[in-house]
Amino acid sequence: MQQQTVVTAPYGAWPSPVDAALVASHDGHPEYVGTVGEEVWWTAPRPGEGGRRALIRRRTDGAEVPVLAPPWNVRSKVMGYGGMPWAAVDRVRGGPLVVFVHFADQRLYIHEPDAPGGGAPRPLTPLSAVGEGLRWADPVLHPERGEVWCVLEEFTGLGPTDVRRVIAAVPLDGSAAGDRAAVRELTDDRHRFVTGPRLSPDGRRAAWIVWDHPRMPWDGTEVMLADVAEDGSFGDARAVLGGPEESVAQIEWAEDGALFAATDRTGWWNLHRLEPHVLEPHRPEPHRPEPPAEAAGGREGALGGRPVELCPREEDFAGPLWKLGHRWFAPLAGGLIAVLHGRGAPVLGVLDPRTGELADVPGPWTEWEPALAVNGTRVVGVAASPYSGHEVVELDVCTGRSRVIGSAHADAVDPAYYPRPLARTFTGPDGREIHAQLYPPHHPGHTAPDGELPPYVIWAHGGPTGRAPLVLDLEIAYFTSRGIGVAEVNYGGSTGYGRAYRERLRERWGVVDVEDCAAVADALADEGIADRARLAIRGGSAGGWTAAASLTATDLYACATVSYPILDLVSWAAGGTHDFESRYTESLVGPFAEVADRYRERSPLHRADRVGSPFVLLQGLDDTICPPEQCERFLEAVSGRGVPHAYLTFEGEGHGFRRADTMIRALEAELSLYIQTFGLIRSDVPTLELLKSAVPNSTGGAS
Repeated sequence: MQQQTVVTAPYGAWPSPVDAALVASHDGHPEYVGTVGEEVWWTAPRPGEGGRRALIRRRTDGAEVPVLAPPWNVRSKVMGYGGMPWAAVDRVRGGPLVVFVHFADQRLYIHEPDAPGGGAPRPLTPLSAVGEGLRWADPVLHPERGEVWCVLEEFTGLGPTDVRRVIAAVPLDGSAAGDRAAVRELTDDRHRFVTGPRLSPDGRRAAWIVWDHPRMPWDGTEVMLADVAEDGSFGDARAVLGGPEESVAQIEWAEDGALFAATDRTGWWNLHRLEPHVLEPHRPEPHRPEPPAEAAGGREGALGGRPVELCPREEDFAGPLWKLGHRWFAPLAGGLIAVLHGRGAPVLGVLDPRTGELADVPGPWTEWEPALAVNGTRVVGVAASPYSGHEVVELDVCTGRSRVIGSAHADAVDPAYYPRPLARTFTGPDGREIHAQLYPPHHPGHTAPDGELPPYVIWAHGGPTGRAPLVLDLEIAYFTSRGIGVAEVNYGGSTGYGRAYRERLRERWGVVDVEDCAAVADALADEGIADRARLAIRGGSAGGWTAAASLTATDLYACATVSYPILDLVSWAAGGTHDFESRYTESLVGPFAEVADRYRERSPLHRADRVGSPFVLLQGLDDTICPPEQCERFLEAVSGRGVPHAYLTFEGEGHGFRRADTMIRALEAELSLYIQTFGLIRSDVPTLELLKSAVPNSTGGAS
């Protein structure tokens, strides 16, 4: 085999087959996996179809077919970020019956995909002219009752926080499609947020998770339990686990009527079990002496109603509940539990709750999404690795065999162009650890001249309670294959490293995240890995905040790409965002009434006079989480200061971009910014016009 000739060319000038259209066509991944009889179903992205989410079924013969044709878009808006948008049952002779949320109107629909002659989905819920209407998520089908039970988010006024949430029952006969009164509410609205119900194996009890402002679900939640009457109504609900400083992220029932819970009561989201007798109502526990810790194997016992810790580890077995229906663990038939666990990247394992033994699943996948589903002894999930995209994977617990069954990864280009990532731990201020992933420039046929250092872009993830996964991302390959390095920083506040790491950001947002990103950038320059004169920072949402805040706090970065960002904490705290995150800043920054000055001092909008580096702002015009108004005010504040910049807006896009044409435009604009700022030599993308005055434009295009 003839060896490929290696061409020497400056960093950033290398040709690449990974173009923006290719990146856009592979954006997103399978989500919301479930089993329907012997079939596996999931939602899948369709960037080329206006960004819709398709519902896909894998038949028993292995064929992957859509359940619904365009324009049906299976996606919920509950809490702004959505949640499990579908539920289905297999009626054997009649085929599957599915209930789903359609994104365009947020109504619940019912559909029988195998019915003779097909037939269009029929609406189950009404429209509402109040506020943003009625929204639904996390459904559970009860065909024997003729109902679907799910979370109802109902707007009661025109403001973003004029909203109530309850668990509700919707009749499957369509009688509620034009009559809100036909919806049966199963809980009251005393709690601001609720998850969908989980029914005990005998159907006699329902459990769900609640929390209230100003807490976020990773701060503190409670598990509620209620008896289910013969008529399907809930009895008095009582709290059985959790509290203001304990986050329960997920609950599921065991076969014997115990309740499994992923809670961080030990400082890590570990799996616990509440015994059946503890869940009985109005039964005080008899007083029994506490055994010594060593006698209990170092675990907390179930005496006195306390949960039993099943596998004590300094690892997380769950994560932040950004979307209703996230599933990090799933009980299997026979008593075992499929779990996701790890420090940083979650991997799939099978836990024996009786012994605490945990066996990891072999295979090439290094990162699993919180989308586990089970059928008997089969586990299905979504997994990826640094060299393969997200796939639907099945594990047979009995045989130990794992295989890809859906959305199989196929190399869009020669994998020689993929980056070669490195996991690193850096030292930040006060000696704290900072976790990061490095993606050095990589090209099979090009190298840089001796002595030249590459430009690097620091990527700040969103959330900020979240984490950057170490998986194949063609958006990263778009830059690394051209000779631009990428460093993803899991700054203090990120998940996957325990509660203490997560709470480093408490009241220090705009400080710790900015410092940690800067510490990584500084270290890369000090180590001779990156060119100090060609460092950039980019991020979206909370990452956009960090990128913009970094421009006002340091002169380390030559430029920044800021997407759908938070720029003004003052307006954010005064109703400038959606209900779910409307009090988020109380933990991230502090109570506004007590530290109002801090809100102004940290906001990029109120520090715009410190911005001296070029930047590009990318914003969806339908974004209700980070509205365009903040970008427009920021541009006004920067106006007249001679800072090169561009402002691109996108019709029909909300918080995060889903349409192929949007992603292409945004990615090429970002690369053009780096070409101009870093002095790169290339002409394969449209030149982004960088202006030095700001005229906010709400109709799209550059201002």
